[in-house]
Amino acid sequence: MEKKKIKEIEKIISKELNETLISINEYKELTKPISPENSIGRVSRMDAINNRAVMEESLRKLEIKYKKLQFIKTQTQKEDFGMCIKCKNEIPVGRIMIIPESRFCVKCV
Repeated sequence: MEKKKIKEIEKIISKELNETLISINEYKELTKPISPENSIGRVSRMDAINNRAVMEESLRKLEIKYKKLQFIKTQTQKEDFGMCIKCKNEIPVGRIMIIPESRFCVKCV
């Protein structure tokens, strides 16, 4: 892969890392425990608990994405960067630009 493309991908990865970290911090705020002394109705409390569970799952996915991005950032200077880890074919640059943490080509996903 061209060095110019790799530099562009590194910028995208850095941007994604920053945005993902911001989202993680926002979701951490949204998943804080709901205090029982807050006077919201029983149904509203159940809604809040359900919403919290959804937010916790989203938080877990963001944390996984963040770890993958951190790993990929360490791989950009390696010779096999941009190669599918399953079939060893080159991953299209467009896919890497959209999903920088991807280690598989579309066929192998």
